[in-house]
Amino acid sequence: MPQGVMPVKSNNKSRITENMGASDGLVDARAKKVLREAVDAVVNSFAKHTQGYGRVDVVEALQEFWQMKQTRGAELRNGALVIYESVPGSSPPYVCYVTLPGGSCFGSFQNCPTKAEARRSAAKIALMNSVFNEHPSRKITDEFIEKAVGEARASFIKPTTINGQVNCNDEKENPNTGIGAFRFMLECNREKTMLEFQELMTVFQLLHWNGSLKAMRERQCSRQEVVAHYSHRALDDDMRSQMALDWVAREHENGGGIVSMELAIAERELETARLAGRELRFPKEKKDILMLAHTQVCSQ
Repeated sequence: MPQGVMPVKSNNKSRITENMGASDGLVDARAKKVLREAVDAVVNSFAKHTQGYGRVDVVEALQEFWQMKQTRGAELRNGALVIYESVPGSSPPYVCYVTLPGGSCFGSFQNCPTKAEARRSAAKIALMNSVFNEHPSRKITDEFIEKAVGEARASFIKPTTINGQVNCNDEKENPNTGIGAFRFMLECNREKTMLEFQELMTVFQLLHWNGSLKAMRERQCSRQEVVAHYSHRALDDDMRSQMALDWVAREHENGGGIVSMELAIAERELETARLAGRELRFPKEKKDILMLAHTQVCSQ
């Protein structure tokens, strides 16, 4: 075979690979462009409906939105304060997270050259979600509960046949089953919005991820007892510290390395979710808990 043929094939292959990479990049760029346009549209609409003129200050607008909700009777456990958290960094792109009074968390989703721009980017996505959360479809009503429970049962429950008839009702009403516990949680939060429901869901996501729910089942705790207990418990520093201690203990049991590995996974998950403009409370709490555990492991 003449020399020079293989290099031609190799170049073609590399061009195909480059084109595929470029195509993926274009798709990603389009998705980010659509997200930016959607956020800007909501922010501009909010400004018009609140008699805003010129360029709206999204940080100020977000704070005013939640103060308005509190004035109108919204039950906010920690008041209407919107909390920002800038990720330490000496060079761009800068990253900022914002936690809403209801417990939901969002982050800057754009490539931000300054810390101020990162804060505005986080406020934009948070304001968009706050406004959208006011839509009636985001409220937990009886109709919403029936639909959500029905979808959950369809996803996880296989119907059984008794005397030739299909039976699907056992799981739905029994509070000791996963679906029954899900129904119980929704009913306890009737008339709340999905963002208000977020903190409770995050608590149970963390308990499941941390292995705490499994431990409770082994101690013969019913799901209803667990739900009833944690439904009134805030996600605070004490809970984070206890979960971090669980990971420190797991580190010693497994001979080391598990906390660093889990932390790397959590950081990647958080970064992916942040750039996609998704709600971040669960992945961010995971990272923060593992950071606590990592600090304790390194100090020992």
